[in-house]
Amino acid sequence: MPTRVLAVANQKGGVGKTTTSVNLAACLAIAGQRVLLFDLDPQANATSGVGVEKVEGASAYRVLLGEGTLAEKIKPTAFERLSLVPSEVDLCAADIEIARTENHLQRLVLALKPILESGAYDVVLIDCPPSLGVLTLNAFTACDGILVPLQCEYYALEGMSMMNRILGQLRDAGINPKLEIFGVAMTMFDGRTKLCNEVVAEVRNQLGVKVFETLIPRTTKLAEAPSFGKPIIHYDKYSAGAAAYDLLAQEVIARLANNCP
Repeated sequence: MPTRVLAVANQKGGVGKTTTSVNLAACLAIAGQRVLLFDLDPQANATSGVGVEKVEGASAYRVLLGEGTLAEKIKPTAFERLSLVPSEVDLCAADIEIARTENHLQRLVLALKPILESGAYDVVLIDCPPSLGVLTLNAFTACDGILVPLQCEYYALEGMSMMNRILGQLRDAGINPKLEIFGVAMTMFDGRTKLCNEVVAEVRNQLGVKVFETLIPRTTKLAEAPSFGKPIIHYDKYSAGAAAYDLLAQEVIARLANNCP
């Protein structure tokens, strides 16, 4: 099976995007997938979330500008089959600098090409910034599909129409003709509240099979794990959060197998 590239994205912050990137990557790795977690968010929370220190010059910033190779930026993590392209604050300038380059939406495609051709990974997960700027659009151009974390709140679907419009524009312009929503993961779910259950029902009604069956709970353990530099499956493997991301990983693997050309 060819390497599949998934962009984890939502232009709204605080929806569990990085939490999903880190924990899904770790659970895919435990399930036997060779995973490259690509931290494309200047906040670098995915980097620290897998226990890698933020180091000046470690990000893909210079590679995206055409200097050096992405392979030089890949770091091992403490977790088997899980590698990382770290981020750090210099990526903040990338939106401006990359926008000035030729083929500015193709920079990530060019950087990833040798990695994909090497066959070293089964899945590349890109943790995107919480915006629809140049970095996120590069991820959309380079990916096979977008995994959207949606928080279980009334405004969950707000912004999905904007994202779908942009995806349509990228498809129609021939920039990424195959681009589509790979799946929607409902996050911060609390089954005790009527609101959460109503939101999930509404999202399923609107988006249908795009929505994963697994619901990611709002738990203290999930919030604690990043401060220890560990994904939840390695921090507390018997927690509800670990069980949920493990189930989500199984769903992702099944979809990847079904969608394989």
